[in-house]
Amino acid sequence: MATTSSGPGHATADREIVMSRVISAPRELVFEAFTQVRHLSRWWGPEGFTTTTRSFEFRVGGIWDFVMHGPDGTDYQEWITWREIVPPERIVLLHGESRDDPNAFESVLAFEQAGAETRIVMRTVFSTKELRDEAVEKYHAIEGGEQTLRNLAAYIAGLTSKGAGS
Repeated sequence: MATTSSGPGHATADREIVMSRVISAPRELVFEAFTQVRHLSRWWGPEGFTTTTRSFEFRVGGIWDFVMHGPDGTDYQEWITWREIVPPERIVLLHGESRDDPNAFESVLAFEQAGAETRIVMRTVFSTKELRDEAVEKYHAIEGGEQTLRNLAAYIAGLTSKGAGS
């Protein structure tokens, strides 16, 4: 149940991708799955991708340095710095290929409790419309983002069915 949209009249509408998904789990567990490397490495990325973490420090100013391995054998160098953390409600991050990537983009993740479920909304804003369009057309950012959120939901479903969680 992932959706993508950009609200008309929004100042960044032509530079953003917005996705959401409802996950059948408490907000704290969904937030935890986004903030602990032991979870992230099990679900992060589109279908067929795996992730190798080089370093991970979840704090404002901390960095997640990792490699995504594509199903075709291509390695993608990735780098995230955490800009804002409000447990279990919100995460703001800057994502690029490296610390100095001039094309890095910002993502704001909102975790909204909806009864026994959590609605996660991921708003990604690029510095230009052209970079957004390139991410969509060349890197299939919308499909990849939807698959990533689907992987998260499946991973959490596995945790809750086992009674694992934290």
